[in-house]
Amino acid sequence: WKKLYFAHHWPVTVCKMNANDCHDPPMYWTIHGLWPDRAEDCNRTWHFNVTEIKDLILDMRHYWPDVLHSSLNRTQFWKHEWDKHGTCAATLEVLNSQKKYFGKALELYQHIDLNGCLLKAGIKPSSSYYKMTAIKEALTRFYGVTPKIQCLPPEEGEKAQTIGQIEFCFTKELQLVNCVAPEGDSNPRQPRLMLGTSELSVCNDTLPTYYPSEVQ
Repeated sequence: WKKLYFAHHWPVTVCKMNANDCHDPPMYWTIHGLWPDRAEDCNRTWHFNVTEIKDLILDMRHYWPDVLHSSLNRTQFWKHEWDKHGTCAATLEVLNSQKKYFGKALELYQHIDLNGCLLKAGIKPSSSYYKMTAIKEALTRFYGVTPKIQCLPPEEGEKAQTIGQIEFCFTKELQLVNCVAPEGDSNPRQPRLMLGTSELSVCNDTLPTYYPSEVQ
């Protein structure tokens, strides 16, 4: 693999996609995962062990919660992220243990401070719409790179898409880079988030964009 996607998702949108077990989603962007591109399930024998991250649990519950299942004792989401992505990221020395992998993701989350950046740009959850280009420009201005922004397409009868996920890309040296695939990259992997019947996809620049403050 060549780069890492660091994905944040908006809990209200995640709940909109699959509301059956969502209770009071956090009103801030939370971590979805830290994903090497083009690599999954690299070591099936390296099992997730929650005791290795016991020092991180409070932060994990706050910044990396299982939005769909709000009970605090669930570790299923983290296990899934470790099995699928962490075992691949572990080829890097800075990510080569469960504690390092989850700890580094928490560190990147603080470093990026997506919640603070959007607020500074005056972009906050609202019942009115945003222009996707305005959101993109604010993020690019702030970070100096282009992140990948994913939305829930409009449902029948809706005219707006709903912002759901923002991914930042990092080199193996953990430097921010643009998320857009360079020319000639014929096989850019699209990490898709499938929940229930809905699916996030790259946002449409021309559609009005909804950044919801409550689950409808």
